[in-house]
Amino acid sequence: MIKNCRQARHITRQGAFAQMQSSKARAAARGDAHHSATLKKRSPKIRATRQKAWRILGDIASMPRWAPGVRSVTVTSGSKRGVGAVRNVAFEDGRAIEEHMVSWSAGSSFTYVATDGLPLRAYVATITIDSNDRDGSITITWQSYMNSVRMRKGEFAQLLDDMGEFYEGSLANLAEMLQGRK
Repeated sequence: MIKNCRQARHITRQGAFAQMQSSKARAAARGDAHHSATLKKRSPKIRATRQKAWRILGDIASMPRWAPGVRSVTVTSGSKRGVGAVRNVAFEDGRAIEEHMVSWSAGSSFTYVATDGLPLRAYVATITIDSNDRDGSITITWQSYMNSVRMRKGEFAQLLDDMGEFYEGSLANLAEMLQGRK
């Protein structure tokens, strides 16, 4: 018999904890777990200036011009540039991802976090433009860290493959655009 509110809350918490534990046990039995990985893709050498590349990359709404499958980008913050800028990336398949700029080095790199729209607990990525002084070319690097919600190892591997293909396609499109081929 429950004698007071404190005892009722304790019993309720115990039930919720037991439910959570059994849910974790079922997920573990299915082979679900959290997975972490880093992903790094680099463009080939691009015959373009860092400034030309930054005019495109530094405008966070420009993704539909160079990222495959991106239908539109809506900037929801007051600015398209700098720390605190926020964009919603809408894909042709109906998915949408919200991204927040958390680091900004004008002319060379930015870092963003995805806060909604991916099956991940954490996603942070940096896009960097590196100059090669010897031949005047540049290289663009897209590197990310991600930690998944509970999923099977094969599902996470597929997600990494898909992200890698997206990065590679985007970097190839950027290279063509910057060299005047697109």
